[in-house]
Amino acid sequence: MTLYKKQDLENWDKEYVWHPFTQMKDYQKSTPLIIEKGAGSYLYDIDGKRYLDGYASLWVNVHGHNIPALNEALISQVHKVAHSTLLGSANVPSILLAKKLTDITPGNLCKVFYSDTGSASIEIALKMAYQYWKNIDAEKYKKKNTFISLDDAYHGDTIGSVSVGGMDLYHRIFEPLLFKRISLPSPHTYRMTEYGDAEDVKNFCIQKLESILEERADEIAGLIIEPLVQGAAGIITHPQGFLKKVENLCRKYDVLLICDEVAVGFGRTGTMFACEQEEVVPDLLCMGKGITGGYMPLAATITNQKIFNAFLGEKQEHKTFYHGHTYTGNQLSCSVALRNIQLMEQTSLVQKVQTNALFVKEKLQDLYQFDIVGDIRQRGLMIGIEIVKDKESKKIFPIQEHKLDDIVLTAREKGLIVRQLDQVLTFLPVLAMNQRELEEGIQIIYQSISENS
Repeated sequence: MTLYKKQDLENWDKEYVWHPFTQMKDYQKSTPLIIEKGAGSYLYDIDGKRYLDGYASLWVNVHGHNIPALNEALISQVHKVAHSTLLGSANVPSILLAKKLTDITPGNLCKVFYSDTGSASIEIALKMAYQYWKNIDAEKYKKKNTFISLDDAYHGDTIGSVSVGGMDLYHRIFEPLLFKRISLPSPHTYRMTEYGDAEDVKNFCIQKLESILEERADEIAGLIIEPLVQGAAGIITHPQGFLKKVENLCRKYDVLLICDEVAVGFGRTGTMFACEQEEVVPDLLCMGKGITGGYMPLAATITNQKIFNAFLGEKQEHKTFYHGHTYTGNQLSCSVALRNIQLMEQTSLVQKVQTNALFVKEKLQDLYQFDIVGDIRQRGLMIGIEIVKDKESKKIFPIQEHKLDDIVLTAREKGLIVRQLDQVLTFLPVLAMNQRELEEGIQIIYQSISENS
C-alpha cells in the first residue's frame, strides 16, 4: 500500500463499514483482515501475507484470482460499453450468455431472466411461480399462494427469499414481515438417527411431503429446494434419491419445482448443476455465485417455454412480468460470465472437481480422530465439518465458548481463510485449486482443530 497507512485503513474500516453477517461489537475489537490483491488460489492482505482462499471468497471463485482470460473479457468489454438497460432493448453479451445458459442447463430450460444477486434470482422465481398460476386462470388457481420449503432452508436475504427460509437464527426477527410458508422436514441424516438410516430418513421426509400435497396441493404454487446440499444450513447433504422423489411428487400434484442452484451450481458439487446428478429438470432454476467465476455480481433465473408462454398476452391483459433491476443483464457481468463458462469447458474443470473431491474425501478422514469432530459432510467441493462437545450425544459447544471462532482464527493465522456456519466449519475452496493446495488447506484445518481440541 502506498496511498494510505495500514492503521488508517483499519480505523476507517471500523468507523465507516458495516460488515454483513458480522457482530460489529466483536469486530471492532479485532484486527481486521484487509485484502489487497489475489493470485490463483491465494489472497494477500495489506501486509503482503498470503492466505489460501478456502472459502472461495464466499463460494464464488471458480478459476482463481487475477486470471488473465477473465481479466481480458472485462477489459475488452469495457472498451465497448459498460452498461445499457435491458428494459425494452438488448445487448450482445446478455444474448450470448443466455444462449449458453440454455445449452448447459438440464432439459427444456430455455428462457433466462437476469438479476444481480442470488437472493434476487430466488425472489424472481417465487414471483414468476405465483403469477404463472394467476395468468393461466386467476379464478381457478386463486388459492395457489403458498410455497413449500425445507427446515433450515436458506434462500437469500430479500423479504421473499427470507419468507421461504427456515433458519430461525437468521429469519425469526423478520417474521412479522414475511408471507407464510409450509415447512417440510429436511433429511438431516446425522441429526435424525431416531428415524433409522439414511434411507429411512429420506422416506420419512418424502412421506411428510406427500401428506402435505395430498391435503393442500390446491394452495401450493411451488416447492423450492437446494438440490443435494443445504449450504448455509451447515452443508447438510441429502440422501441419494431424495431430490428425484421430490420432483416426482411435484409433477404428480401439479406444483412447480424451483431449484436453488445459487450455491451448488457451476461445478461445485461435481456436475455443472447439482440437479443433473438425479436427472431432475426443475420448472425454474436459480443461479448465481460462481456464474462469473467470482468476478462480478450476476444471477439468473431460467425457466421453460410453458411458464414463459403464460406471461404472453396483449398489454391490456397485464400478464407482463413487472420486475427488473437497473443492472439487469449488465454487459461487463455477462461478458465475464460467458468467458468463465468457456474456460470451465476448456479446462475440463467439472471433471477435475470430481477427481479432487475424491482426493479431499480421503484426506479428511484423519479429522475423525479428534473428539470434537462429530461429522464430515461432503458433496463435490462443498465440505462441512460439524464440531461437537460430545461425540456420543452430539451436543454442541455453547456459543459463548467461541470454539468455532477460535478454530477459524487459528487457521487464518496459519494462512487459510475459512468460515463457520453456526457449529460447522466449512471448507469450500476455489474450484480450480490443485491437490497440493487442497492438501495444504486440509493440513491447516487439521492443525487448527488439534490446537483447539
